[in-house]
Amino acid sequence: MNDILTLMTPRLLSFKNKKDGNFTRLLVLGIIGVIFWGGLFAVSLRLLSYFQSIEELGNILAWKLLSMVLVIYFSLLVFSSILTALSKLFLSKDLMLVHAMPVSSYKIFCARWIESAVDSSWTIIIFTLPVLISYGIIFKSGPFFYVLIIMVLLLLSIIASIISAMVVMVTVIIIPPGRIKSIFVFLGLLLFLLLYLAFRVIRPERLVDPEAFENFLSYLKILETPSAPYLPSTWAFDVIQASLTDVSHTLFLNLSLLAACACAMIFISLIIADAIYMKGVSKSQTARKTLRKPKVTKNPRILSFLPMHVQAYVIKEIKTFFRDQTQWSQIFLILALIVIYIYNFKVLPLERAPIKTVYLQNILAFVNIGLASFVLTAVTGRFAYPAVSQEGEAFWIVSSSPIRLKTFLWIKYFIYFVPLLVLTLVLIIATNILLQVSPFMMWLSIISILFIVPSIVALGIGLGAAYPDFNAENAAQAITSFGGLIFMMLAAVYITVVIVLEAGPVYRIFISGIYDQSISTARWVWIIGSFGLAALISIFTVIFSMKYGEKNLTKTSRRMK
Repeated sequence: MNDILTLMTPRLLSFKNKKDGNFTRLLVLGIIGVIFWGGLFAVSLRLLSYFQSIEELGNILAWKLLSMVLVIYFSLLVFSSILTALSKLFLSKDLMLVHAMPVSSYKIFCARWIESAVDSSWTIIIFTLPVLISYGIIFKSGPFFYVLIIMVLLLLSIIASIISAMVVMVTVIIIPPGRIKSIFVFLGLLLFLLLYLAFRVIRPERLVDPEAFENFLSYLKILETPSAPYLPSTWAFDVIQASLTDVSHTLFLNLSLLAACACAMIFISLIIADAIYMKGVSKSQTARKTLRKPKVTKNPRILSFLPMHVQAYVIKEIKTFFRDQTQWSQIFLILALIVIYIYNFKVLPLERAPIKTVYLQNILAFVNIGLASFVLTAVTGRFAYPAVSQEGEAFWIVSSSPIRLKTFLWIKYFIYFVPLLVLTLVLIIATNILLQVSPFMMWLSIISILFIVPSIVALGIGLGAAYPDFNAENAAQAITSFGGLIFMMLAAVYITVVIVLEAGPVYRIFISGIYDQSISTARWVWIIGSFGLAALISIFTVIFSMKYGEKNLTKTSRRMK
């Protein structure tokens, strides 16, 4: 045990030092986390309160939701733990140093497994707690229930992480670790897309509307929760349900199953680790890719208007993107996002709304500008914001090249600006066609997006350059940093300001067109001023973001030299 604690000491000390040096960032992250946690708790509490107001069906809906939450929780844990365990056990940079120590391989495995289990589960646990706490409040449970749910989540996390670690250890013996990561990322993404599409197509919002079904029996059949008695998530569901309904014998039986399963899995994993873990580490180190002489390819004619050094860098960026499976595979996620986003507008029951369809269609079209902009922000945060950080330790080559950092950032900008503009225009135009909006609203949406997209992309590239993380192992780590949260907040503020500035003038022009009313000169001045101010804010956002990113990246480059 002392050896395991010694192996984990550097991680604990690094956390302590990081905490001392970044109090302001931790404070900002903590405030944002508390706000998000509170919002999730409020939504869960409101939803369960609504379920309880439905006689006889309320508890059935609550149990259905609880089973879905626990299955999703366990699934996310398994997938997250696979990638984290692979990185911690076989791909970490300090593996050779650690394995040179006079410690048994199974002890090293145990220390690394504990780190991966904590890294992969703490966020999921924190943001699952508000949902489960709301159950305790609605069902008026005692203090024991809140202790119990923490025990259940911890046991589920241990089981999921140890299963993932064993799968990774066995698979590394067969397949090189580099390929395993790509395979798991691709398969996980594919599974997520299939589940996401299936979940949206069945339209779960109908579960709170029995009138949407042909008869009551078909509604009850949909609500039936199939249970797999050998799944840990089923035992966890039975434990929580028994606690809420005061069925003590079922509670202790299923809690014992969870605890016994966790202990047995740990014991089996230590036996497997002692037998094959060192072989897997050795294989992962000897299977490193060797450097190959790069092939010289001609630049495409479409880039002939650019200087040669700029052409070379544009081609390098495109090739780097498509060589990384964790990057280009996200295109499938974007396509699924487009399909679901458009599908949601297709199934809107506009004819059942209390507002006239002609008003509702155009109101939704205007709101859709903001919704599409927030989708754009999420995609920008995943792709454009980490663009500078992905240069990694090789950034010194960029800073020493004949390309100025200003040109470097604008190359990054335009590489991501074009596809993101196409994506957002597709969302806006397709949904407006489905809504059958007026020509004015269609053109307003398109023009607004032509100002919003450049600003959001500039925020992503600029703040990504101002707060780079060249040690990040993947793009997802960059967006979860302090700079990534600043980008998300500023993008949300910018979108809100633009929508608020446009809301009044749009309403006035739309109402005037409906009732064939004339607009006074004073109101035209107000309308033009509001639209002009929104345009000026957008232009200022682009210029300031890029200059701010260039200034801070220049300082970073000088420190590296």
